[in-house]
Amino acid sequence: MKPRFISDIHLSEDTPHLTNAFKTFLNESRETCTHLFILGDLFEIWIGDDDDNSFSQEIKKILIDFTLNGPETFFMHGNRDFLIGEAFANEVGISILPDPYTLDINGLKTILSHGDFLCTDDVDYIEFRDEVRSEEWQKNFLSKNINERNKIAKSLRADSTDATSEKSFEITDVNLGTVNNFIQENKPDLFIHGHTHRPKIHEHDLCKRIVLGDWDKSGWMVAIEGDSYNLQKI
Repeated sequence: MKPRFISDIHLSEDTPHLTNAFKTFLNESRETCTHLFILGDLFEIWIGDDDDNSFSQEIKKILIDFTLNGPETFFMHGNRDFLIGEAFANEVGISILPDPYTLDINGLKTILSHGDFLCTDDVDYIEFRDEVRSEEWQKNFLSKNINERNKIAKSLRADSTDATSEKSFEITDVNLGTVNNFIQENKPDLFIHGHTHRPKIHEHDLCKRIVLGDWDKSGWMVAIEGDSYNLQKI
């Protein structure tokens, strides 16, 4: 098994350079990995599988070209694209994973997550996360028309940007107590997540924790081959 892991690409129609970088990465990965795991925030915003605009069609085509006779591809919801559903997944040939998700990779007990549930110091965000992940909120939101959803989503994104700009570095990072408790409870060999945009390999008593970076001028990935793994810019 030679998997690759990415997260926080934040694709949008306003950032064509990210779309090009993502497409280039997939073309290169087609022959060099056996499995691809996208650990959330593939999109900057996703308001429902029924919003079949030209940009979403473009990304669908890119994904279909990759998954058709290519590496098995998995997706995990992030805080930007948690409304991606089975309709989208089935159309592009990916499988949606729960968060967190545990699997064996070449003998390593590996846990995957988007990572936002670890940011427990950011109380306002955790409360918001619980609200928008609820079945009631999502059902109500998806019952609105596309224009209404776009307006709400843009407003929420603007509020989030403003709120984050006023928070300290520590508040928007993971809470180490929460991380250590999770590791103690689950005892992985390797824990891979994204969300914080702070790429680094952390040493814990029981495992290594690899934090993926977000994509801008360069992307980030974790590649595993055999029992070796590395975090690298792409």
